[in-house]
Order: sequence, then structure tokens, then C-alpha cells
Amino acid sequence: MNHFVHPLACCESSEIGERTRIWAFAHVLPGARIGADCNICDHVFIENDVIVGDRVTVKCGVQLWDGLRVEDAVFIGPNATFTNDPFPRSKQYPEAFAATTLGRGASIGANATILPGVSIGQHAMVGAGAVVTRSVPPHAIVRGNPARITGYVASATQQAGKPAATTPFPSQPGVAATEVRGVTLHRLRQVNDPRGNLSAGEFPHDVPFPVRRYFLVYDVPSTETRGEHAHLACHQFLICTKGSVAVVVDDGVHRQEFLLDRPELGVHMPPMVWGIQYKYSSDAVLLVFASHHYEAGDYVRDYDQFIALKQAALVAD
Repeated sequence: MNHFVHPLACCESSEIGERTRIWAFAHVLPGARIGADCNICDHVFIENDVIVGDRVTVKCGVQLWDGLRVEDAVFIGPNATFTNDPFPRSKQYPEAFAATTLGRGASIGANATILPGVSIGQHAMVGAGAVVTRSVPPHAIVRGNPARITGYVASATQQAGKPAATTPFPSQPGVAATEVRGVTLHRLRQVNDPRGNLSAGEFPHDVPFPVRRYFLVYDVPSTETRGEHAHLACHQFLICTKGSVAVVVDDGVHRQEFLLDRPELGVHMPPMVWGIQYKYSSDAVLLVFASHHYEAGDYVRDYDQFIALKQAALVAD
């Protein structure tokens, strides 16, 4: 046997990966599949229709129910609770249990509750005691009941477990580079006047591309996240004309977050940068200038596809 099962554990499955350890009082049913180098701690129960990837840690007191898919390098904290039936009744079973997916590298905090049918994105972090009622985007940090996005984790090139790094906007009108390739921060000209303040920009000097479209985002509930996509060809320039909104940009290697809270601050996002906007204030109005007319085919809405396209571009270069 190329894996370890404690004498007080009950492992009925034959599909256990190399070097995986199953500790005392754990029970693994026959249909379960567990990858290599996993650590299944005391008092863990794993049902039949469960697939666990490689290098997964499942701490004490966790039950993994039918329909759960756990990708590689996931951490599941003690007493985390998973569910698979939105309308449970004794001795009444659905035709199929709701599928729940934990993406690669995700972490689930102690005593968190995950409702059925949601997806936890890759490298996302669910805080201790959080109640996850809907899917969590990749790299997001969620806390509370119901769980809400409170931040985004740093990229692989930054220190793990800390929020995404930030770069200050220029103190005077001008442009500042960021760690995210092609993304720049802009401070536009501002005139303060007792009769009312004014902020102004010129095309193409301040907005560095020909503008063919604009749109406004407003009346966004503070709990909502917008964006979560990249563009193949379109440039965007973001200004929060009222209130505040946090902007996360990601080139697949670096990730940074910026707060737009003054109308003279702008962020230029070139094509193939993953963009997210969240933490909208109740009065926020986000103005976006775009270099292209709306084209549905220009959007990349799946983060894994975005990463694959970035890697393919690197190989082509």
C-alpha cells in the first residue's frame, strides 16, 4: 500500500493517491477518489461521489458529501460544513445532488458553511465562520454571514496571504506606472473654486486612446462585484465621478488594487488585463471610456481562459 491509513480509520476506497495519510476515526466510502500527498485528519467523513485532488488538507471534523469536487492544493479548515441539498427532507433524495467545486489553491476557514451548488474560485479565501451563499470569484477574500467580498489576495509574485499591493496616484497631475503590465494611474487637472470645483482631461493626451464609447455604472449595491473580465482588444479608462469604488487589475502575474475616490483620479486598463470593481459606495458613479464599440466577442469572462490566453501569448513571444 503506497498510502497510510491509521489502524483506527475506515478506508473503503481503493482510489487513494500515493503518500496520502488518513488518520484516526476518518471514514472514506468506497466510491470516493483521493489524490496524492493529501492529509485527511481525524473524524473526517468522505462520501462516495467525492473527488479530492492532490496535496489537499482536510482538517478535523469535516464531512465531504456527494457532489463535492476539490481541486489540487485546497485547504479545508476544522469543522467546515458543506451541504449538497437545498431542500433536504428525511428519506427524500434528489435525482442528483448539487455540485460544489473548490478551485485550485482555495482555502476554507474553520467553521465556514458552504451552501450547495456554489463554486469557490481558485486561490480564493473563505474566512472562519463565513456562510457562503453564492459563488466566490478567483482570488477573492470573503467573510461574514452572508459572505461578502472584503478584498483580493496577493498574486503569486507577492507575499502569500496578504491583500493585493497598491501604488499611490501621482501627487500632482501626471501618470504613474504600476506593477500590472500596461496599467497606469492618472491624476487629471483639478481647479478648486468657491463656485464649484472642476476636473478636466483632454483626448488623447489624458485618455491615451481614441474613445468610441462610454458608459456609467451607478446604483450598485455595496455587496456587488462588477467587471470580472478582460478584453481582447478594448482599452478602458475608469473615473469615479462621485463616491468611491475599488478597482482590482490583474495581468496573470501581478495583481493590484486602487481606490478611485476623487473625480480627478483615473485608471487606464489596456487589453488583456483582468479587471474587477467592488466596494462601491452607495452614491458611486463610475464613468468608463472605451476604445471600441460594444462587442460581446471581445470579452474574456472566465479567469482560467484568461490565464491560458496569457500563457499562450508568452509562448508565442
